[in-house]
Amino acid sequence: MYFFVGCSVSSIMELRFIIKFYPKRFDFLSDCIKIIFIMKTTTWKSNSILMLTAFIWGFAFVAQRVGMAYIGPFTFNAIRFALGSLFLLPILLINNQYHLISKNSLPPVSRKTAVFIGSAIGLILFIGTSFQQVGLVYTTAGKAGFITGLYVVLVPILGLFWNQQTSLGTWLGAVSTTVGLYFLTISDNFTINFGDFLVFIGAFFWAGHVQIIGKFSSQIDSLKLAILQFTICSGLSLITAMLTEVITIQAIHLAMPAILYGGLLSVGIAFTLQIIGQRDAHPAHAAIIMSMETIFAVIGGWFILGETLSPRGLLGCLLMFVGMLLSQLNITAKFLFPQTSEN
Repeated sequence: MYFFVGCSVSSIMELRFIIKFYPKRFDFLSDCIKIIFIMKTTTWKSNSILMLTAFIWGFAFVAQRVGMAYIGPFTFNAIRFALGSLFLLPILLINNQYHLISKNSLPPVSRKTAVFIGSAIGLILFIGTSFQQVGLVYTTAGKAGFITGLYVVLVPILGLFWNQQTSLGTWLGAVSTTVGLYFLTISDNFTINFGDFLVFIGAFFWAGHVQIIGKFSSQIDSLKLAILQFTICSGLSLITAMLTEVITIQAIHLAMPAILYGGLLSVGIAFTLQIIGQRDAHPAHAAIIMSMETIFAVIGGWFILGETLSPRGLLGCLLMFVGMLLSQLNITAKFLFPQTSEN
């Protein structure tokens, strides 16, 4: 979100003048200006942390691709999420004593209930990350990043099943991302890459994962829930790997740099940064910033792996990113048609 903006002081004053005298028509513009220019120090810090989180997650797609050169996708996920769980354990113990990351102000739940919730969320995480990881064998890191990013749009749409309100921006975003997905994944002869299709299916499970975490996060501490779901995901991945893949110490050793990035940085550190960053960030702003992981995935794929996108693919990425932004901004019919609404 922090791009250099070449605006003069007079231009900024003109924007503020417009917002001041035409508030009904420029509420949306006002929100955008506030995001960039008039944030509190704590908000800037939070958004910076979330941007770092998006950076780590974006480049994780590269690590996942690199790891597939030596080990299978389920072996990679098994070790990756095991490392993430182990990384969070000491943080949980420290947090229980000093409450540095999250406060244990939630009502206590039984161990049976906690295990059930953590297992259910871990199962969904396992399915979503399995589709993504296997899909990465057949597609590029950049395309996988953007297709996975569909969950940003899918989350509010799936929320309709829980009677959650959905704004006009969500539907505009859905249209934009659908068109963008077509340009990114569908070829001239109307076929879709197998890897793209797998990652696309996984995006629905990522969206469901976000929805279910939102539903149960008020019952279990976020760190405890994270360790539970990562452990379940790791265990299921290990069982699947033992049944379908050949696991060797030498292959794991060769893939270790990618595994360490995916486990310690992407799962452990980035998740902790997300919790810290979201404490003082507006939810919509946080979602927009973290959707930047799609951009970082493309940058990482190009810079490290030499991946490229055609002009058609770049157009698709642009439309999808616009759709992600639209889905998180509170755009209403009153904003688009102010005169009609006033009448």
